[in-house]
Amino acid sequence: MLAYGRCTFSRSLVGCLQQLSRAEDLTLSCLNERRRFSTGRPGIVQWVGQCSSSPVAQIVQRSAARRGNVSRSRKLTMSAKAFAGTDELAAYISEGPLNSLAGITPESVTKNIDEWQELGGFIASNLKFGSTDKLDAAQRQRIFHLYLPVFFWIRGQLERHRSRRSADNKSPLMLGMSAPQGCGKTTLVEQLEALFEHTGGKAAVFSMDDCYLTRADQEQLAKDFPDNGLFQVRGNAGTHDLPLGKKTLLELQNAGTSGTEVRIPKYDKAAHSGKGDRKDPADWTVVKGPVDVVLFEGWMFGFRELPAHDAFKANKDLAEVNARLRHYVNAWDTFMDSWLVLKVADPQWVYGWREQAEQSRRAEGSGMSEPEVKDFVSRYMPAYLAYLPSLYARGPTTAQPGRLLTIAVDRDRSLAPVQPKKVK
Repeated sequence: MLAYGRCTFSRSLVGCLQQLSRAEDLTLSCLNERRRFSTGRPGIVQWVGQCSSSPVAQIVQRSAARRGNVSRSRKLTMSAKAFAGTDELAAYISEGPLNSLAGITPESVTKNIDEWQELGGFIASNLKFGSTDKLDAAQRQRIFHLYLPVFFWIRGQLERHRSRRSADNKSPLMLGMSAPQGCGKTTLVEQLEALFEHTGGKAAVFSMDDCYLTRADQEQLAKDFPDNGLFQVRGNAGTHDLPLGKKTLLELQNAGTSGTEVRIPKYDKAAHSGKGDRKDPADWTVVKGPVDVVLFEGWMFGFRELPAHDAFKANKDLAEVNARLRHYVNAWDTFMDSWLVLKVADPQWVYGWREQAEQSRRAEGSGMSEPEVKDFVSRYMPAYLAYLPSLYARGPTTAQPGRLLTIAVDRDRSLAPVQPKKVK
């Protein structure tokens, strides 16, 4: 026997590994799982991490270096296998608070555990968390209790969408996402887009923010309503170019076949000293079909119009915003097949989230001051206070049973300990 730190290896094991490492089919995940299954002890990959000076570690490292052309997905599978034993990982995933909402069962987790492992490693690499055996509790939760359950739920929605449409209809799943600013929406969308690409699909991302009025049109709106503070800056209903958004959504809805091409508008929030302006069409994002899923997101997406007297009572400036809100339903909301909502217990958290973002920008020589942040967010707060209760209680305007997932996040942008019940 050869002893190295806490680990002891038989000479025969080292010899076998030396022979295997010279071949081109050394599969660490197989070694890891075979040992775990037969002994119930940590697999070889965990041992390597504990005994970096051992001959096993050196053999594995030399083999990995020599096999630098291994595909990305295979490398990720190796790191994912090191997270824990398969049974341990399946048990952890099965405890996820979103599972009942997303239709994920312990049986489905066990059946597809290899995919969970591989995709978990992919996300960990994307977010630069390192290998999955190095994840802290928060990172582990984000990957296996949030990002992947949402991805699998959307994929299930896509499968049902395809089963409902006719054979000659190749339209992608149109998914609406409503979430307050700063709650982690952008990172979630980025991971969903990457996951679809990684698994052979394609997701197109489109934001309501990219449909803001041009600078000239926004200035004209402010002049038309000089006493309405909610129209002096971009953000609320009435400050978007509805025809532009509708045209883009229609083109994306028809981008399910090869050869299609859609130009998605882009908005430069830094233009005009932070007042913003639409980018030149030459700088817009070009999406080529076939597209499987369209992720259309916004902070006020799916808000329901209030009775006029309720809107005025909530905030006098909100009355005109409320009147404009009704036009969003036919222009944008009706395109959505399914909806995803990120729920926050207190919209006041947006102040802190925005300040965190601006602190980073200030460190780089730009960004709003703290008083400017408070003023900026205050223009959104009347709408949050007026419309979020209905959004959380009834769902977005065009949500249908079985096609809505609402997720509660806490002040740290992590999953809240108690998740909402399904909206009937």
